[in-house]
Amino acid sequence: MSATGDVPEGLIWATRGRLWGFRFLLRGGMNDPLLEYERVFGDLSEEPLAWGRGGAQGGLRFPDPRGRRDAAGRVIPHEFVVPSDVADRVGSAAEGRDQVWPLVAGVYANFWDAAEPPADADVCDAFRLDH
Repeated sequence: MSATGDVPEGLIWATRGRLWGFRFLLRGGMNDPLLEYERVFGDLSEEPLAWGRGGAQGGLRFPDPRGRRDAAGRVIPHEFVVPSDVADRVGSAAEGRDQVWPLVAGVYANFWDAAEPPADADVCDAFRLDH
């Protein structure tokens, strides 16, 4: 597997697959990104397509651009905590999606239909990140 682009340092990505539940695929270099995720997403709209700043970082949510759904038929959301250097260039959810999705799309295509969620090491390898 190979990445479709270089992911920015500090990017957090939570999503689910066809058969596996919601989880963090990218942790932004943290062991437990949940507190940062909750801080940024705390005031963000619940709309399927959403963008907002949480301090220096941004919160970005959008439905899977390819229309993929999980086994229960639900649209798969992608949620990102976007580091400040990227957030500074984003003015809307659509702009954020257009900037961030190409960085993860190829890797996600390799994992979304798996029976089990990808192991952290597999995600790191796919993005060529240090374990």
